[in-house]
Amino acid sequence: MSETDYPRFLQSRLEEALDDTPVVLIHGPRQCGKTTLSQKIGKQRGYTYLSFDDANLVVAARTDPVGFVDRLDEKVILDEVQHVPELFSSIKHAVDRNRKAGRFLLTGSANVLLLPRLADSLAGRMEIMNLRPLARCEIEDAGTGLLSRLFRNDFEFRCAGRLGAGLSARVVAGGFPEPLRRRGEGRKSQWYHNYLDTLVQRDIRDLARISSLDAMPKILKLAAAQSAQLLNMSEIAAPFQISRQTVSSYFSLLQNIFLVDVLPAWCGNRGKRLIKAPKIHMTDTGLAAALLGVTAGQLDSDRAMLGHLLESYAYNELRRQASWTEPRLGFYHFRDKDQIEVDIVMEQSGGGIAAVEVKAAATVFEKDFRGLKKLQAAVGKAWKAGIVLYDGEMVLSFGGRMYAVPISAL
Repeated sequence: MSETDYPRFLQSRLEEALDDTPVVLIHGPRQCGKTTLSQKIGKQRGYTYLSFDDANLVVAARTDPVGFVDRLDEKVILDEVQHVPELFSSIKHAVDRNRKAGRFLLTGSANVLLLPRLADSLAGRMEIMNLRPLARCEIEDAGTGLLSRLFRNDFEFRCAGRLGAGLSARVVAGGFPEPLRRRGEGRKSQWYHNYLDTLVQRDIRDLARISSLDAMPKILKLAAAQSAQLLNMSEIAAPFQISRQTVSSYFSLLQNIFLVDVLPAWCGNRGKRLIKAPKIHMTDTGLAAALLGVTAGQLDSDRAMLGHLLESYAYNELRRQASWTEPRLGFYHFRDKDQIEVDIVMEQSGGGIAAVEVKAAATVFEKDFRGLKKLQAAVGKAWKAGIVLYDGEMVLSFGGRMYAVPISAL
């Protein structure tokens, strides 16, 4: 299947935004499908496409940003706009003169909200959407995922196939379109390593003055080894002959280019006995597996590593589904002083809470709901549902809006 064959369920939300907002920004990691999606919509709606991966175009835009924007067509796609933050104020002035909806469709492979020029330029004039790598339901074109049913407490008691060894294969596959098209794990792994080289040599170099560029892949590998665990910056910084503060700033850059998520702890109103340290998740488990040098077969035999990467896989699937179903959903983890924990806690803007525990086993027991029940007691009436994802065949009710749900139902 080619990249253009994959449905992107964010598309309907994106088109709605273009109908009523002057500037729409799609941001997310490089090669996740932003250009493909924007060009698809642009072709349907008559947009001109310009990419700032073209060095000559970057020079022209930086040299005369006002003139550059004034000469643009009425509707334009500006791809990889993080390379020319000088344009933001010029786009603001253009929008203030003509607030016609859908004038500018921007894409960025870095979080442009962290660029100072944007903070004052496009506030109130722009809608931002986060496009992540492909969700499994997009890869298989099979429904819109589990999240749309979770807060409705809507679970069908039906059989679903066990994934077995296929579980590790899904984790290692990840969601980037290009490696999904490649045959053989060696070719997929080569794509990931080329991808990282491009990020370090271009995107990271452009975003910040890094004195030790060779440290970035090593920091990312250490982050992959910590995926789905409490963030330990001292452990990440330990191998380097640079300060912890410098390593921390490098780590923030990896967040800025959407390779790493830091998942905050849920505290609620009674957080005195809760652990408040954040967790770390790689935003794609295919990339994590490539960094750690593990194949699907090796992952299947290393149950500890599988457990961690499977948790990150489930987290990423839910984050991807949230982009088109629950865009204002907050994501957290839960852990108290007694080490009772819940892997993923989701809170709606109105206060409703649902939570997910992840396990790689094919059986589920009452004890697996211990953390969910403790969280349910803490949130009270805000509780919507709690599920344990497991590699089984059936949705099973454990009472009190608690369910065991096959991972394949994601």
